[in-house]
Amino acid sequence: MNTREKWAEMQEDGQYQYVEKALSNAEARKNIPVFSGVLKYFLNALKEVAKCSKAGNDQHHPDKPLHWDMNKSTDEYDALTRHLIDHTVNPVDDDNILHLTKVAWRALAGLERYLTNKL
Repeated sequence: MNTREKWAEMQEDGQYQYVEKALSNAEARKNIPVFSGVLKYFLNALKEVAKCSKAGNDQHHPDKPLHWDMNKSTDEYDALTRHLIDHTVNPVDDDNILHLTKVAWRALAGLERYLTNKL
């Protein structure tokens, strides 16, 4: 069985264009190096983002299991920018979480919304 994936390819004019390629399921899985291409690079950063997720869940839903309530806050880019600005004043937020950690969380949230069309 084949799956179709979008790949960004640079054109002769230097612009990127998305093209679809057919891959077998095994090829598709192997072309996504989640551990060696992400987790292995950013072990400490991702652990901090995970702590941030838990802290946010504990703040907004202390009585529920860890989950992302996508309806709670949808202003990823504004919040990301506010935390980036706040980082330049004081790297640590009032809850003792680094502003850059919250920037990373919001960037991932924005990317997830974009990729899943849950804007």
